[in-house]
Amino acid sequence: MARNRKVPIINSDSSQFPADRPAPTAHVPVLVVMGVSGSGKTTFAELIAKRLGWDLQEGDQLHPEANVAKMEGGTPLSDDDRWPWLARVAEWIDEHGAAGRPAVITCSALKRAYRDRLARPEVVFVHLAGPRELIAERLGQRTGHFMPSSLLDSQLETLEPLHPDERGILVDVHGSPRDAVEATIARLGLG
Repeated sequence: MARNRKVPIINSDSSQFPADRPAPTAHVPVLVVMGVSGSGKTTFAELIAKRLGWDLQEGDQLHPEANVAKMEGGTPLSDDDRWPWLARVAEWIDEHGAAGRPAVITCSALKRAYRDRLARPEVVFVHLAGPRELIAERLGQRTGHFMPSSLLDSQLETLEPLHPDERGILVDVHGSPRDAVEATIARLGLG
């Protein structure tokens, strides 16, 4: 089991990430699975956490009740709404980093400022991305989630892709979630 394995750092300056480019980090990794609603964050995070035997946290469960009510009502969150939530996500990351426990957490992390709030030496962002049509189709099939599909466009407008100086990878969600997980494990050298 790869519980204490160190993860290489991969910057996101292109859509291709050569195997010879990563540099090792001295920290046990925490993967922040990011992307817009409907990109498959929960499914991906559950699969990769189970495959690696790592701790898992669904970031949406850390939202204050007021945020959930706002989204259920079809109102996009503001930055002011998101800061307390991001503080709770960061606290969870810090607890795992301090304990030296590798982990996976979902968090939309749509803006660079949000990712800057979560960035730590152990954090690697895993950005799940795909075309609007595919994500909208997935949202339309989803049930039991407080985020309505009507907020997809506002999330896409808010989304700032990973910058070249951010530690992370871009994962195409066209294929199966299991294929995406296995490709991510291979790209990050976790297998």
